[in-house]
Parts: sequence; structure tokens; C-alpha cells
Amino acid sequence: MDNDISTIDPKLLELLVCPVTRANLMLSADGKELISENASLAYPIRKGIPILLASEARKN
Repeated sequence: MDNDISTIDPKLLELLVCPVTRANLMLSADGKELISENASLAYPIRKGIPILLASEARKN
């Protein structure tokens, strides 16, 4: 299974927020990360599962 957005329910994406700022997240252009513009963090999506841990995020 690829890390693509087709494996994530769009309704779930509407509910997800950044664990650091509680702001909405945006899907990256390639569908492999959820972006928090407020925190300048990118959370990975692995096997269709968003990993919303600050320790797993990369600076964006």
C-alpha cells in the first residue's frame, strides 16, 4: 500500500488538527504529509495513517 491520500477518508481529514497548535492541517501536494502552517511542521502519512506526533514531524 502506498502513502497516498486515497487511503484516508476525506471526512477524517476535516477532523484532524495539529497536536501542537490545534490548527487545521492541509494535505501536501504529493499526499504524503499533513502540513501545519501555524507550527511549520509536516506530519507523515504512513500506509494511509497520519502520524500526528510532534516527535515524528519534520520542520516545514
